[in-house]
Amino acid sequence: MAAPDRLYPGTIGLLWLAWFVYWRISAVGTKATQRVESALSRASHIIPVLIGGVLIGVGNIPPAWLHGRLVLDPLPLYIIGAALVALGLGFAVWARVHLGTNWSAVVTLKEGHVLVRTGPYRWVRHPIYTGLLVALLGTALSRNDWCALLGFAIVTAALIRKLSIEERWMLGAFQDEYARYKAQVAALIPFVF
Repeated sequence: MAAPDRLYPGTIGLLWLAWFVYWRISAVGTKATQRVESALSRASHIIPVLIGGVLIGVGNIPPAWLHGRLVLDPLPLYIIGAALVALGLGFAVWARVHLGTNWSAVVTLKEGHVLVRTGPYRWVRHPIYTGLLVALLGTALSRNDWCALLGFAIVTAALIRKLSIEERWMLGAFQDEYARYKAQVAALIPFVF
């Protein structure tokens, strides 16, 4: 069997590529935007996501100690990581299907925006973020170094920042209905957070 560092671009990279192609195609035909977040607000979570993504996906970023191995035998960690990527991206796609034409890559309110509570939205309020975080954790674990875990932590903080912006907007748009939903359903981890 090939070494995990040779499998990485082949397996995990293909999973991410398939997800990205689906994501771009499914973005066609979403509802018209009624309100969009400011460029400064967007930068507050997009820039950290980009930095975290580089730390997860690019090797040999100084300092060298960031590339210390987490475990000596990387194959089990790689297999677990690949499974998490597939599971996480699948969960994000399932959420995207249920969100339908309400979806947007940035924080927006759409014309005729509806509060979706079906599919994965029954268990978490932000299942796309949950799925992406699971997939990014899997990708970071498969890299088997501290740099990727640091990148994962940065992306997690950025998505929690974006989530908090979305929560305010949803409370403003759906008021009591969203407050009830928020009281009943966790944000990212079912029954926990």
